[in-house]
Amino acid sequence: MGSADRVLRRTAEAIEHIAGICFKTGPPRQVGAELEWTTHRAADPSAYLRAGDLAGALGEHAPVTLGNPNPVPLPCGGAVTVEPGGQVEISSAPAGSLAELHTAVTADREILTALLADAGIVLGERGLDPYGRRRRLLDAPRYAAMERAFDSSGRTMMTATAGLQICLDAGEAHQIVPRWAALHEMGPALLALFANSPADGWASRRMASWYGIDPRRTAPVPVSADPARAWAEYAVRAPLLCVPRPEGCWDVPPEVTFADWIEAGPIGAGPIGRPPTPADLEYHLGTLFPPVRPRGYLEVRYLDTQPGDEWIVPAAVLVTLLDSDTLTDRARELAAAGAGRWHAAARLGLADGPVRRSAADLAGLACRHLDRTGLPAAVREGIVEVVQRRLHRHREGISA
Repeated sequence: MGSADRVLRRTAEAIEHIAGICFKTGPPRQVGAELEWTTHRAADPSAYLRAGDLAGALGEHAPVTLGNPNPVPLPCGGAVTVEPGGQVEISSAPAGSLAELHTAVTADREILTALLADAGIVLGERGLDPYGRRRRLLDAPRYAAMERAFDSSGRTMMTATAGLQICLDAGEAHQIVPRWAALHEMGPALLALFANSPADGWASRRMASWYGIDPRRTAPVPVSADPARAWAEYAVRAPLLCVPRPEGCWDVPPEVTFADWIEAGPIGAGPIGRPPTPADLEYHLGTLFPPVRPRGYLEVRYLDTQPGDEWIVPAAVLVTLLDSDTLTDRARELAAAGAGRWHAAARLGLADGPVRRSAADLAGLACRHLDRTGLPAAVREGIVEVVQRRLHRHREGISA
């Protein structure tokens, strides 16, 4: 039986499969980024765009979801995607250094901005659509199923938020546990430091929308001495969001976990109608959204999109703090005060005392070692300036 025909018959088999693919070991050399923005008509930023407006603007770079069967990457390798509410995203190619990533993303972003500007479209600069728009533009079975499965918080996440994701190598075998733990422990402090979606009493309303979704698919993965096992168990216990089908609706009954699907057995397979395959399992992993997600590499998902070219600032802080085992160990010590304070960080930002202490200490450590990034001196100076501005901004009653 080929892998395409194989079915999963035991939950333990699924756990073993996930644990075997979630961390790729090796020297930590590559870094990538996914930059997402809300989109707006330049003449009337509060007006809705249509999918056709974006398809026309993006031309050969438009993704499959906009009807382009053969998307062309941007010149420096970034792939353009469009999210359900019309948010546009650049997914960079992996780079061998942060300096290389900065050069490539800067160039691709400039080209994307120019393409959109020619069509009268501008990119937003916050992690939440400031005009309160909440309408799905894309017509796809996955997005329709998600919209039906989510409540208002989930629909806000789908259609009105924009994030910044930083992707880092998992590292050598001995580095995986501390790097995984460090990204979680630093998370609340860096979330607060770079919060950029103030609304409804939250410093990061974007993260608040994630908190409103079923925590079985959005809560942090428990940090343990065996992160692969922890992630695998998290995944099989999470409810299905949708199941791809050749045609028709992708909806699934509520409260059916992946483990439930497996344990229903091969005959009829309970509510889904067939047993799951490894491909189904890997699709399911893409419907889970914890703040840090393992995808072979480490995907940091807790950052709001940043204004202009300031995406490099949180990227530089993260890359620097994970640049060596010694720096990572020190960062974990400094992060301890704010570790675990995810909700406080998103709601209060740097006004939360423990989170602010960790943020200031981590920022200071990173800024003292920015030369490790290979970024030009002018860029490093700009990073320090932005970090200092953000650390002091809360004193003026302003959320990033």
